[in-house]
Amino acid sequence: MKKVFIFPPNSLILTDLVERFGHKPLTLNIVIGKLVRNAEIDSPPINITPEEPKKGLKYAAIEVPSGVRGRLALIGPLIEEAEAAIIMEDAPIAFGCIGCQRTNELTLYLIRRKNIPILKVKYPTNEEEAEILVNKIVNFLKSLEGDGNGMSEGEKSGEM
Repeated sequence: MKKVFIFPPNSLILTDLVERFGHKPLTLNIVIGKLVRNAEIDSPPINITPEEPKKGLKYAAIEVPSGVRGRLALIGPLIEEAEAAIIMEDAPIAFGCIGCQRTNELTLYLIRRKNIPILKVKYPTNEEEAEILVNKIVNFLKSLEGDGNGMSEGEKSGEM
């Protein structure tokens, strides 16, 4: 079982696929779920404590807006824990929390820097592309079970 980071980090569709094939999805939903159940937070919609933006300094400079640092305080530890990643490109805004472009850029940078097996797939626009997408994800997840190295450098980008 590998720990697979998912981008967008709250995609329930990708989370379900990763779980179905016996791996652990690393998602924002897990982290935020713990925070909103924390008695320390008075107002659950805030989802972070005043300490979170400070923790985000590990991943982004002080000049970066506090909202980006706050998001990275949650996403960064997931990336550190990741043994593989699935990145959905060109997804519509409703597919996951991809509305903060600066957070997205830093998240993708941290994933690339980690040097783990990465599958990049484009968001499907029709049923045929959706089937291809699922097959690529399934093959990627199965490859993680083999020798532990996942896909080779040439196979990492699963462009559709």
